[in-house]
Amino acid sequence: MNMLKKLMITSVLFASFSSFAEISVIVNSANTDQINAKLIKRIYLGKIKAFPNGKKIKVLTLKDGTPETEVFRQSALKKSNSQFKSYWSKLAFTGKGTPPKEVNSAADMINAVKADASAIGFIDSAAVTGDVKVVAKF
Repeated sequence: MNMLKKLMITSVLFASFSSFAEISVIVNSANTDQINAKLIKRIYLGKIKAFPNGKKIKVLTLKDGTPETEVFRQSALKKSNSQFKSYWSKLAFTGKGTPPKEVNSAADMINAVKADASAIGFIDSAAVTGDVKVVAKF
């Protein structure tokens, strides 16, 4: 019974964190494109492959299972993790797209975006540094 209580408390805390975490979508500081929520959704669903300036986009995502990934996919893409993975599995199987590249942490995401002017990613807003530019928050 004690284990059940711990599990329930952990679930509630996780749900609370997920519902209150603010996610920032980040790009390289040199990127001057106007990027809004609609464009972000189209980028992450593979419907757009280049920024408005014509530069091919390198789409990055945090690994599955992180609260940030779940919040981003739910709020920005209106998809659960399983819906997102299923969506990309179908596209990859039919040869119509390659899913976003996974990175392990916010620090890895910042470094990858900082190093590549064509990269876009997302992290917890609390982890944002001056090395990248925030284009949207969810």
